[in-house]
Amino acid sequence: MTDAPTQIAGLGGIMMRGPGLTATLAFYEEMWGLKLAHRAEGVALLRGTGPEPFLYGLKDDGVFGIEYIHFRMADAAAADALHARCVAHGAAVVAPPGPFDDWVGGYGFELLDPDLRRLRFRAGGRILPEEPEWAKPRKVSHVVLNTPDMEGVQAFYEQVLGFRASDYSADQMVFLRCTSDHHSIALVRNPYPSVNHVAFELPSIDEFMRAIGRMKHKGHVPTWGPGRHGPGNNPFAYFVSPSGFVIEFTCELQQIDEATHAPKVWSRSDPEAMDRWMTAGPPTPAQRAVMQGRPDPGWPELRRLNRGAA
Repeated sequence: MTDAPTQIAGLGGIMMRGPGLTATLAFYEEMWGLKLAHRAEGVALLRGTGPEPFLYGLKDDGVFGIEYIHFRMADAAAADALHARCVAHGAAVVAPPGPFDDWVGGYGFELLDPDLRRLRFRAGGRILPEEPEWAKPRKVSHVVLNTPDMEGVQAFYEQVLGFRASDYSADQMVFLRCTSDHHSIALVRNPYPSVNHVAFELPSIDEFMRAIGRMKHKGHVPTWGPGRHGPGNNPFAYFVSPSGFVIEFTCELQQIDEATHAPKVWSRSDPEAMDRWMTAGPPTPAQRAVMQGRPDPGWPELRRLNRGAA
């Protein structure tokens, strides 16, 4: 644990990679409810209804996994202060702070977490006008990561990046926050690093249900849900994307009062702790398998694999 405050303003989005990912663009535009914000060779960036320049990026690559997770910083001074803290803790910083030359722009730096996932911390850069639209995702609520070293990765997020533990699911999962949202990152014990799922927030419970209805009428039903989690108290409905990544609709994520909140250990054997509505039941073996994900070699190994293939 750490009592140092986080310097991160929030979770911005995530860039995914894998074979033929940009070919699945229509699924996210026509069914999931995102809009194309930017397109380049082998890359598509999708926005929600909020101001973030992108929530979900698709990058064509030979290996499935996470290209990077994008966090927002309040300003350049906050980015510099977090960089100094990371250096002091001996974190694997990819490069010192500086301007980003991608479409979003801004200023910041990147580092690798203990599972070699690339994390990007950005101040400034492109902000889009909000475009409210009924039953469409407005932001990325949280990213859930599978890891073979849950305690070690948790310590990194807490001690180096200033996250705080909100709750635990037995000894198999920890929910970590960097704002008042119950969690922006969650970690799941797993034999190898991989992405478990990415959750998209709808503005209201009615819009959450209508988004599920939109998917159903277009031929996609949830693989788990709708239900309501114990940790975070958020409604959930999970789907599997055409590329095999698990994605979630959610809303009403618990807001944490820093002065009064104490982490709780939730049971994984009590059905009502897993689903407070008791509508979804426990995840099936098939659901657990797809959420286990495909092994992600991480950023340096990925670069070496790609150079070898070339």
